[in-house]
Amino acid sequence: MSAGRALRLALLSFVLLVVALQAWSTRSRLRAWDHTLWVAVYPIAGDASPATASHLAALGPGELTPIAEFLAHSGARYALPLDRPVRLELNAPLTALPPEPPADRSLLGVVWWSLKLRWWAGAQERNSAGPPGELRLFIVYHDPALSPRVPHSLALPEAQLGVVHAFADPRQAATNAVVIAHELLHTLGATDKYDPLTTLPRHPDGYADPDLMPLHPQERAELMGGRIPRSAQRAEIPSSLDEVVVGPLTAREIGWATP
Repeated sequence: MSAGRALRLALLSFVLLVVALQAWSTRSRLRAWDHTLWVAVYPIAGDASPATASHLAALGPGELTPIAEFLAHSGARYALPLDRPVRLELNAPLTALPPEPPADRSLLGVVWWSLKLRWWAGAQERNSAGPPGELRLFIVYHDPALSPRVPHSLALPEAQLGVVHAFADPRQAATNAVVIAHELLHTLGATDKYDPLTTLPRHPDGYADPDLMPLHPQERAELMGGRIPRSAQRAEIPSSLDEVVVGPLTAREIGWATP
């Protein structure tokens, strides 16, 4: 290994160590749930469609109310000592799109992309007129007439930020809310509870009612399981947060319940 490459790897290792220590400290503070967490939400047009622009112009705080109410109700199930666990604050739309995940999924490629995403998110936050959030969600809206399927949403829990891809259609607001809530809990350390190859929820942790007899069909989804298991081979996307619960393992991961 050349001296220059060794130096670059050493610098990268040092940066990652600093980032990891900062992330651990921040996550521990947030998961204490001793105050309402401030979530800054930034909408972004994912295309040049007039329908998308119109949708962003019509967005209001009520778009996020179902998510805050869902988390308040869910936290109460675990005796969370907060009537309002999170406050979601809608900011003015942004014009810059986040960096796309790398085609190169090597460790170095993913690390470099995550650092670029952190830098991009920080720049958007500094340029925004709204107050900074303890958690940040960037919601990229797409015209369903142009994009019947949207890119996969993602989150960086170590950076307390998420990038959500949603549909620019008021008729999809309820299903968008499910995806936003899912990514929001990712920023707090919740893990996916579905098979990445089949997207089927994993039993038992990805099921809302894992002890139901017979097990199928289920009537609700576990938030991080993502879908309602109707059979062992078929699952459906919930139509709204009314069909979703936060399961015990997810509650432990985000600090709502003790291990």
